[in-house]
Amino acid sequence: MTSYEGLKGFRDFYPPEMSARRAVIDTMEATARGYGFREVGTPRLERAAMWTDKSGEDIVDELYAFDDRGGRHVTLTPELTPTVARMVVAKQQALQKPIKWFSTRPFWRYEQVQQGRFREFYQTNIDVFGTSEPEADAEILAVAADALTNLGLDREEFEFRVSHRDILGGLFASMDDGVDTRAAIRAVDKSEKVDDAEYYRLLGEAGLDEGQARQFDALLERGDLTELVEFAGTDRVERAVTNLREVLAAAEDFGVREFCTVSLETARGLDYYTGVVFECFDAKDRISRSIFGGGRYDDLVESFGGQPTPAVGVAPGVMNSTLPLLLEEAGVLPAEELSTDYYVLRVGDAREVRQVAADVARDLRELGHVVETDLTGRGFGSQLSYADGINAETVVVVGEQDLADDAVTVKDMESGDQTQVPLADFPPDAGRPTYEDYE
Repeated sequence: MTSYEGLKGFRDFYPPEMSARRAVIDTMEATARGYGFREVGTPRLERAAMWTDKSGEDIVDELYAFDDRGGRHVTLTPELTPTVARMVVAKQQALQKPIKWFSTRPFWRYEQVQQGRFREFYQTNIDVFGTSEPEADAEILAVAADALTNLGLDREEFEFRVSHRDILGGLFASMDDGVDTRAAIRAVDKSEKVDDAEYYRLLGEAGLDEGQARQFDALLERGDLTELVEFAGTDRVERAVTNLREVLAAAEDFGVREFCTVSLETARGLDYYTGVVFECFDAKDRISRSIFGGGRYDDLVESFGGQPTPAVGVAPGVMNSTLPLLLEEAGVLPAEELSTDYYVLRVGDAREVRQVAADVARDLRELGHVVETDLTGRGFGSQLSYADGINAETVVVVGEQDLADDAVTVKDMESGDQTQVPLADFPPDAGRPTYEDYE
């Protein structure tokens, strides 16, 4: 017999759960809008080469990739950055700089399923194109920090671990010409996820001998930026350290420096990152994995055929991710419950009752309220029970006896108190009338 169970790594969200996630998404998007970011819509399917050309064919194992009917090798998008870079290239001359975009949507990666990590997940991507100024990096940090505090997190509950890709790359380049810098940075990115033996093995595969690996590790652990510049002795590392300091100074101006800790072990695994990178972590260690991350990717637009265009962005996961776990641990995840302003309860089948109930419901909706009415022909008690189940704040009873009095009954569901209100006075032309307005 065919099984119709949901697929592993994919999750259903019923209305109460989705209500909580929608509140997270709305807060994230409202924060981005407050900084002037504009919403874009993007396709779910792209050419797989957008990822394989940058990260190698091995990444196909992590994609939902296939050949379509036209023989094109395509994939469900695993993340948004290449897509928005492609969009910038398509209309680069017409777009006013800086370009500030955001988008919330699902992505797909074929990976090991664990708590806070699914094969389908949702992110709010927030990106700035067209400026290399440190203020752009700082604004991305500020948007992320404001979104988290707007979601209810206290300021001491999260931190941004900030680094610079060119510090790492420059250090490796200064140690030995034979070092595979890309592989070495990937090893650093995995350092928090593997034991020391595996970490040093990965560095060895990248071309560092044991002495170099331990020397490099000690440099990162001390985190002295001046020492790093002196050790490398190259303009590349000096420029990267200067840029990191400039971004941290700009973060001070934006009021978010307190969230930033210099952590040179933070590397970000994707190869397109070029400058300052960061990851958000639970400062109280309730969740060991990164909450989300971001950084600068100045070369990506040009690699897709566009004009050189610096860019920086961040992508908090809003569903099927570690951010809701952090909000839950902190006790600020929005309640998983339904919310209804009014339930218009109809008593009797008389045509006048039906018409007045429909008119009241429509008038309330025109005022901007969430309103439900009976669609099943249930009796009074069943309708009242349903209204309670959808967490209706106020029930408006329209019955033959009420209409005989040229009135409706307004009932407060929490207290159970109710009163009759002249039909001519309900609803008013504005506001959100409840029992308390008429008692």
